Formats: sequence, C-alpha cells, structure tokens
Amino acid sequence: MLDEIYLEVEEKMQNAVDHLRHEFSVLRTGRASTGLLESIKVNYYGSMTPLNQVANINIPEARLIVIQPWEKPLLSAIEKAILKSDLGLNPINDGQMIRVPIPAMTDERRQQLVKIIHKITEDARISVRNARRDANDNIKKAEKAHDVSEDNAADGIGEIQDMTKKYISSLDELMGRKEKEILDE
Repeated sequence: MLDEIYLEVEEKMQNAVDHLRHEFSVLRTGRASTGLLESIKVNYYGSMTPLNQVANINIPEARLIVIQPWEKPLLSAIEKAILKSDLGLNPINDGQMIRVPIPAMTDERRQQLVKIIHKITEDARISVRNARRDANDNIKKAEKAHDVSEDNAADGIGEIQDMTKKYISSLDELMGRKEKEILDE
C-alpha cells in the first residue's frame, strides 16, 4: 500500500522537476538556442503546427538563429508567429530564410528574468508540496481504514517528507544554476 503511494508521489515530484527544466530551457538568455522557438506554432494549411515541424532551425553563431522553412510560402507565417510571440525577437526575412538575431541582455532584463525564474521555481515547489499533501492524505486514509498500522503510517509520512526535501533541493539547485547563467552572461 505504502509503496504505491511512494511511487505515485515520486512520479509527481519528478514531473515538477522535469517541468521546471523545460521552462528554464525555453527562458531566453543572451545566447541563441533552438529551445527559444520551441513554443512557437505556425499556421500550416489551417492547423497550428510547431515551428520545428515545418522548418530547419540552426544556430550558426552565438547570437543568431537561422530558420529555413521547407516551403517558401511559410516564410511570412513564421515571421508573423515570431513577432506575435512574447519573446521580444525581431526576425529578418530575406526571401529564402529567416534570421533571428538575439540581442544582448541589459541589466534590467537580467533582473526581470531572475524574478521570472524565482516565480517559476516557486510554482514548482508548490506542485511538490501538493504532491506531499496528497500522499499524506492517502496515508492517513489508509490508516483510518486499517490498511496500514499507525507506526507504518508515521514512517510513511516521514518518508514522504524526505522525498519532498530532496525534490525541493533539486528545484533550488536548478534555480541557482539558471540564475547564475543569466547574471554571469
């Protein structure tokens, strides 16, 4: 009974860490990255399709992304999609491909990104704590139903707390690395 609860809570907590990693990968720093454009969708024959499914995306320089669509008519749709996104990027369409220069970050923008990082991390912490709460509730229900002894329930709650500490420290470590990456750039 407790093993099932442990597996479920561990999966939820790991999902929170994975989600934070993903959120950080698309968060813009001063360097070009294909992950920056991951969330952009393009109108492709009436359906919204991820950019990487309709074009090749390359990074020829540290501050430049080059997008080569598989079909020329997509150039304007890709350009519009990038302009509409909240990434603050200005694509340059030369009729063959789209170049997206990545501007250098200002100190003000760095501080904004650090605040965003802290908020995203706090959301992940809340997710981990919610998983802990749900697991503890399940253990208490099992104890009331006499599926688990009082001692085992107490041990289970302690085990869940240890998992919570482990995953929260993982989240904090990820946040620290991303913050350092942004501030040291």
